[in-house]
Amino acid sequence: MEQETAILALAALAQSTRLETFRLLVRHEPEGLPAGDIARALAVPHNTMSSHLNILARAGLVTSERHSRLIVYRAELARLRELTLFLVKDCCGGNASLCAPLIEELVPCCSKEKVSQ
Repeated sequence: MEQETAILALAALAQSTRLETFRLLVRHEPEGLPAGDIARALAVPHNTMSSHLNILARAGLVTSERHSRLIVYRAELARLRELTLFLVKDCCGGNASLCAPLIEELVPCCSKEKVSQ
């Protein structure tokens, strides 16, 4: 990931509604959520939510797909992975033992038991 791409993604997430929106969409993968459901879940006016979703889309953090009258948004997990790897790529100067606590924290959130709940 290029530095400018990372900056764009981080800037998009540096606002509370957009961060909450992205986290909500991550929780609803792989199905995604219609824009109206996102707005209702976060108690944000529809036109304001549309602006936030557009910013997240320009940053490559969400994608949308039209289903009849609904626009369903999904988190772009590949971009999340790229951004996370960009941030931790040089973790602890390559000293794996220093990065171990970070990795240990990430593993349980993605375990099969947690995913199936």
